[in-house]
Amino acid sequence: MIQNKKDTTVCYHCGDQCNSDDIQLDEKNFCCNGCKMVYQILNENNLCTYYDLNEHAGISIKDEARADKFAYLDNEDVQQKLIQFKDNTNTHVTFYLPQMHCSSCLYLIENIHKINNGIISSKINFSKKEVFIIFNHQETTLRKTVETLTKLGYEPHISLHSTDNNINKTSKSKIYKIGIAGFCFANIMMFSFPEYFSKTTYIEPNLKKIFTFLSLGLSLPVLFYSASEFYSSAWKSIKHKYLNIDVPVVLAVIITFIRSLYEVFVLNGNGYFDSMTGLVFFMLIGRIAQDKTHQYLSFERDYKSFFPIAVNKLFNNVFKPTSVEKLKENDIIQIYANELIPVDAILTKGNAEIDYSFVSGESMPVAKNIGEIVYAGGKQLNGIIELMVIKPMEQSYLTNLWNKDNYHTKENKNKFIDDLSKNFTYFVLTLGFGTLLFWISKGEYAIGFNALTTILIVACPCTLLLASTFTYGHMLSILTKNKFYIRNYNVLENFNNINEIAFDKTGTITESNEIEINFIGNTLPTEYQKYFASLAAQSKHPYSKSIAKYWKNTNKVTIKNFKETIGKGLEAWHNEHYLKLGSAAFFNLDKGKQQDSEVYLAIDNQVVGYFIFSNVYRAQFSNVFHELKNNFKLHILSGDNLSEYNFLHQTLGNDVQLNFNLRPEDKLNNIKKVQQSEQNIMMFGDGLNDAGALKQSNVGIAITENSNNFTPACDGILEASQ
Repeated sequence: MIQNKKDTTVCYHCGDQCNSDDIQLDEKNFCCNGCKMVYQILNENNLCTYYDLNEHAGISIKDEARADKFAYLDNEDVQQKLIQFKDNTNTHVTFYLPQMHCSSCLYLIENIHKINNGIISSKINFSKKEVFIIFNHQETTLRKTVETLTKLGYEPHISLHSTDNNINKTSKSKIYKIGIAGFCFANIMMFSFPEYFSKTTYIEPNLKKIFTFLSLGLSLPVLFYSASEFYSSAWKSIKHKYLNIDVPVVLAVIITFIRSLYEVFVLNGNGYFDSMTGLVFFMLIGRIAQDKTHQYLSFERDYKSFFPIAVNKLFNNVFKPTSVEKLKENDIIQIYANELIPVDAILTKGNAEIDYSFVSGESMPVAKNIGEIVYAGGKQLNGIIELMVIKPMEQSYLTNLWNKDNYHTKENKNKFIDDLSKNFTYFVLTLGFGTLLFWISKGEYAIGFNALTTILIVACPCTLLLASTFTYGHMLSILTKNKFYIRNYNVLENFNNINEIAFDKTGTITESNEIEINFIGNTLPTEYQKYFASLAAQSKHPYSKSIAKYWKNTNKVTIKNFKETIGKGLEAWHNEHYLKLGSAAFFNLDKGKQQDSEVYLAIDNQVVGYFIFSNVYRAQFSNVFHELKNNFKLHILSGDNLSEYNFLHQTLGNDVQLNFNLRPEDKLNNIKKVQQSEQNIMMFGDGLNDAGALKQSNVGIAITENSNNFTPACDGILEASQ
């Protein structure tokens, strides 16, 4: 039992005052049965470390939830709106927990699987107060998961009318606070006009005194209500034995108010109520603007902010490219092989073999039958499928993948703002109180307090935090306008450490839509042209797209039993024929040092000809390389043969290291080799065969003609036109 100075018993769990000593367990007092129940649950599951991290860390549970409060979560329609992904065993869901406030909360929620065995994992985004939970729906349910959180005092905020990703979590109380602060500040400024013009205009003393006391009255709601979140934040930091950036704000507000009272009642002056209320008003504006900008920097960004996903939509029996934001429920869309599925939909045509490794981490593909749900974030592996949209514009999970830590493990070595702001508070306080003591020692008390107040207001470290947030937000906005979509602001910091840059060749520094192509061999019958054009259409590789375009006037057929070997070629059975196209290595042909890039075609294992490709390089690419050579060591990592070696060597010079005939794993090893020499390298690739290298590099940028070729392995997407 813990006693305060007045010998009043406080709750062991939440710290609230206990009205009686009747509710006890293990010689500990609790304010209600709810808090006692939570302690009992934690004790039974060996989770009482929760109380060691922060004293009275729990949340008061005065009213236990009724048994049927979450019965609506058993409804399948409701579940479908909340569930982000579901396979044969696991379900993924994200909850907003407004009650999270300290390290004890993190400890408890991340160990919730010890209380509910059906929960597999829980990962917290503390800045957004959200928890991402994966549970086994064969052992527990969505309702039981929510009830478990509620029993612990962390009832999720569930709003079925705002399940999309644009939910505004700015609390109403914060809006009220800024409204009251703005109203009071504006009127105090108006009442202060007589003081501003007192040297040039005569003001009747009684009227001046009325204005002063009106200003004092209007300052009280700002002091006790609008500024309350600064008090709360500062007090929490002091309890945990550190000083955060809100401590100087609180000192500035309190000292300015006390000094104003002294001016009014002792010196018969007007005080500085306008300065005090103005500080709170503008800091609240800055705080809300910071929240909005932080949302932009975090996974809540709308998908349009960083990659404009487009798919083929059915219009009058013809599929046409359409942006995802224009998709509606019951629209029919077409997904090609290796293309990401951007919306939740039902399979209506084709053989779906879905790779959910981006979503669940499970590498084994999942076969889907017609009529089954296919979730956003999966990638179709083989053949073309058609889907009917059931949840348009639900991009939250896909966007979450874009920022998910599981797929982004790179260190951020340059934390300038974080390190600076950590020490800046101490510097401001030392400078302010040092100046105060200096003037007090000289007997100038008024000057000392003026200096202290000025330093706390002008040098408030919150301005540093706001400046960094606005700067990052503005930088991302500029990049986005130039079609360069960055994952998060940490990537911007990592740019500063780069000293080497690697480029993929095909589709990165070359035009994927303007490849010169010639067919060598006897003219194929129209039937076979149709087969190979349809097979090539299944792949997103630039050479495959060029082959499909080469025979664009032929009618396409539906290819089944299709397989692509990344970096080598494609094969399929169709109409009792075995079709194959790909590189010489895919056909086990020894071509030696080829002078041209070649893609061979075979029917029933008989080679019938081959395509010769000549690259068309992007405009100004050589100028870009010559500029970059002044500051970076450059590499070209290509999976193609040596046909372009002489051209690139003559164009770029000896300073650029050229590497050809590389498999995807060879590119990855090249990146590792550079990093082992303690260098930081940026990789530019097309996102097709370069996923491993992009992820391994310190900064990985995917160059894309079609933004729907989404790859979570990269740190940014740069449109090829840029």
